[in-house]
Order: sequence, then C-alpha cells, then structure tokens
Amino acid sequence: MNRFFSILLAASVLATPIAFSSEAGAAPYYRDNHHGPRHESWVRGHRISDMDRRRAASIDYRRYRLQAPPRGYRWVRVDNSFLLIGLTSGLISNVVIAR
Repeated sequence: MNRFFSILLAASVLATPIAFSSEAGAAPYYRDNHHGPRHESWVRGHRISDMDRRRAASIDYRRYRLQAPPRGYRWVRVDNSFLLIGLTSGLISNVVIAR
C-alpha cells in the first residue's frame, strides 16, 4: 500500500511540468472590443466629427419611419441616435433619439 502511494506521488510530480508546459508559451487573452468613447449628446447645427462619421451606419429611413432626407443629406445611426447630416458639410440638421 505504501509502495502504491509512493508510485502515485512520483507520477504526479513527474507529470505536473508536462501538463503545464503547453500553457507556458500561450499568449494571454486580452478582450478588446475597440469601442471608442460614447458621444454625450448631439446638437442640431454642430458638425459631426470624422471619427463619428466613419463609424456611423447609413440606414433605410423608411424602416425607422423617418422623413425622407432632402437632396444632399442622409440619415445615419450613431450610438442609438438617428442623425440627418449634410453629405458635404457634415452638419447635423436633425436629431432623433431612439428608444
């Protein structure tokens, strides 16, 4: 019985480095979703920043029951808000907050 425990102890001591050797070279896991800071509020007449303009998604205004945009404007969705912006200037003409 004593010999059995000594063999079991020796096997566990020898197997421990083998069991953990595969994790030693593994890179640590970093969770980064690349989300930037949220914009506090949108104000009519202000200009939308280039960063927000790049991450803004053009939407189908009919799907969200918004008015048709005039020529030279488009509806975009940023941070759960709908913005009517000018294509060339980037000025915010209308703001609709989604629920």
